[in-house]
Parts: sequence; C-alpha cells; structure tokens
Amino acid sequence: MTAATMTKEPPMVSERVKFINHNGKDILFLDFSGCTTNEVLATIEESKQVIRTRPEGSVLTLTDVTDARFNEHITERMKEFTAHNKPYVKAAAIIGIAGIKRIIFEAVMMFSKRKIHIFENIHEAKEWLVINS
Repeated sequence: MTAATMTKEPPMVSERVKFINHNGKDILFLDFSGCTTNEVLATIEESKQVIRTRPEGSVLTLTDVTDARFNEHITERMKEFTAHNKPYVKAAAIIGIAGIKRIIFEAVMMFSKRKIHIFENIHEAKEWLVINS
C-alpha cells in the first residue's frame, strides 16, 4: 500500500477538474473561472471524461463560472455537457452566475431539464451539496 492509497484526500484530476472533500463528501469541482472560450471547451471535455467514469446518480458537482467567457458556441456546448451529465449527477451547485450568464444558465437548464442550484459563494454551495447528498 502506498502513501497515496492510504490518504483520505480525493484524487486530483487537474487544476480545473478536481475532487474536493467537504465534511466527508467528495465534490467534483469544475473550475471554469476566468476561462477563455478555448479553455471552457477543454474543461468541458475533461469534465465529461471524469463524470462518465462514475456510477449513475453518485456525483456531487460544484461549478464556478466566475468571469468565464461565453458565446453562442459555448452555450450550445454547455447545454450538451449538462444533458450528458444528468444521469451521473446526484446534486449540482453553481457559483459565478451574473448578468448575461443568468440568461445562458436558464437556457441550459431548459435544454437539459436539470435543476442546478445557484449560490453566491463556494462555502454556501459546498454546504448545500453535503446536506443534499
């Protein structure tokens, strides 16, 4: 047994897609904050690869879109991404929704038929995810 397998820390996938632990629950943190459109696309692909390896109905997600760049193409990709994740996600929270992103968010929710809860900060989002897991 190695030191890595003995630790209770959740595995890190990358800087933008990683598991964080909050009160004993693993939460998949999807960090789109400050991303350019190309970085958003890359993070979507990486996130999909991680999520589809998990059992259905098991993933808690926390997404940060603070200062991320969105356009029409990104909006379409987010719709597809959110619909793709639906079977795997048990509960989902998002932070960084302001201005035009709220309109984009509503379009993504309508398309994917998902319920993702909006929070003002990461702490509130993590607390809600733990309580609703």
